[in-house]
Amino acid sequence: MRVVMFGYQTWGHRTLQALLDSEHDVVTVVTHPKSEHAYEKIWSDSVAELAEEHGVPVVIRNRPDDDELFQILKDADPDIIVANNWRTWIPPRVYTLPRRGTLNVHDSLLPKYAGFSPIIWALVNGEQEVGVTAHMMDEELDAGDIVLQQAVAVGPKDTATDLFHKTVGLIAPVTIGALDLIASGQTEFTRQDRSQATFFHKRAEEDIRVNWDWPAEDLERLVRAQSAPYPQAFTYHRGKRLEIVSAVVSQGRYGGTPGRIFYREGEGVVIVAGADARTGRNHGLAVTRVRTEDGRELPATEYFTSMGGYLTARP
Repeated sequence: MRVVMFGYQTWGHRTLQALLDSEHDVVTVVTHPKSEHAYEKIWSDSVAELAEEHGVPVVIRNRPDDDELFQILKDADPDIIVANNWRTWIPPRVYTLPRRGTLNVHDSLLPKYAGFSPIIWALVNGEQEVGVTAHMMDEELDAGDIVLQQAVAVGPKDTATDLFHKTVGLIAPVTIGALDLIASGQTEFTRQDRSQATFFHKRAEEDIRVNWDWPAEDLERLVRAQSAPYPQAFTYHRGKRLEIVSAVVSQGRYGGTPGRIFYREGEGVVIVAGADARTGRNHGLAVTRVRTEDGRELPATEYFTSMGGYLTARP
């Protein structure tokens, strides 16, 4: 099939590479300009450079809604558009232009985790599986009929970085497998159960600020979800920002006030956690490594030279 590809960052790069390696003919690529946004500088393999290396025409757009681009797409005469990690709304006249419609590839197990940063949100929320879904695009974001979906398990120590590598490896088989089904003439696919749909916004600094009212189990997942190269979870100690590089749920149960720097346990320093910590029924968060405001990374047992005091959400 003649394919126009819309995509950005490593997700788009992997999708384009899969298309270039397939029997399909990539006739045009549309991608975003480089961004200075913190999350968009992560996993930033260039779709434009890969297309140019293979002699595929490239169009750079923030939004795909202008008449010039529409004419370029018409002239390309695509059988299908394939999109992955396209960051802005694609209008109906574009996604309905190809003869076979538009296939969107999304890194979650739709209908759950539509929208942005699905792997991070899924890990924070304790999901047992993550994955990749190829679905037909319609007027509602990430809501079209599912063509193909594959899942991978979330391990007890997996970070968002681990899950990125697990799911990015699914892009090629899911994309090409879905295209093979479409090319075979199949037109009826699995409707999404919209009663199960969840939609998440982009991650921002407020989303990585530690709230010590959360249970320790949730905070431990937040720390894993904000693994390098993502911006890491942070709190404040004595008015200065302190990043939590690694942490585990404590073995013991600790009572008191959330955020209290309480006790050395194993290789960590336990911070009291949970809105009901006063009951003494909660595990704490045993912080094992931290990074200071000036960029020094060190074991928590070296940073916290004495117990007492509090970690706080604000300076």
